[in-house]
Amino acid sequence: MSAVELPATATAAAAPATRRWKGIPGLRGTGVAAHLSALVLVAAGLVAVFGRWLAPNDPDLSNLSYAFVGPVDGHPLGFDSQGRDLLSRILAGARSSLLGPTAVVLLAMVIGVLLAVACAWKGGKFDTVVSAALDVLFAFPAIVLAILVSVIVEPGLKSASIALAIAYTPYIARVLRSAALRERARDYIAALEVQGIRATVICIRHLGRNLLPLIVAQGAVLFGYAMVDLAAISFLGLGVRPPQADWGVMVSTGQSGVLQGYPMESLSAGICIVVVVVAVNILGERLTERANSVTR
Repeated sequence: MSAVELPATATAAAAPATRRWKGIPGLRGTGVAAHLSALVLVAAGLVAVFGRWLAPNDPDLSNLSYAFVGPVDGHPLGFDSQGRDLLSRILAGARSSLLGPTAVVLLAMVIGVLLAVACAWKGGKFDTVVSAALDVLFAFPAIVLAILVSVIVEPGLKSASIALAIAYTPYIARVLRSAALRERARDYIAALEVQGIRATVICIRHLGRNLLPLIVAQGAVLFGYAMVDLAAISFLGLGVRPPQADWGVMVSTGQSGVLQGYPMESLSAGICIVVVVVAVNILGERLTERANSVTR
């Protein structure tokens, strides 16, 4: 007795297709850790934008009678040495703590990408001179250069961010220059040149687009370094200045509380820095691995 064949529509109805979530667009294939890190960074970004509005209390309101008071109703993290609400200062301080590294990354990436693509395209003496200048900048540690500029020019987030961006540029330019040289030697670039397409169009629409995954990966890694360096500069009193709320400043001003057995101010700000930096490093590492596998 022959088996009865069911129509295709009946088979499809009997076994409905289940759609599986493939991950965040742009991060597919990077693993669960990268997706969790991206969610942490999105949450941190939202806090940086809306932190002042999310703060339950005035982050700058001081009441010395509450100095070093622990968690109470309405103040889950307690108060700092000046009697200011710690949770409100954490939320408000996210803006400068994340805005500075973002500015450093954007400035360093723009300069580094332009130099890398120009060196790969022009080559010759231009490449030699630029590479030599970048090697000179390698001799200056980023944080030392930022401290020097802050002392000479003016202490503040702006001067420290510009100095760090200049110091980070050689690292970005060198990595991207190697990738750009490989891309420059590919056959499709030569074919575009034969067609008479302008060099700027080729660099922007084709060469730069193919370098985009590596650019994003390098930017993510750089953000973590910039955040730690800017927090250290603010800790030394050369970045964001008290009484403005900032995570690096809070780690510094909380030192007196640590000595008195109340580490909450330094601890809470330090945890925020560590969480964001770890998330950025994990995401940057996964993106770098994927970019390297694509360019090989």
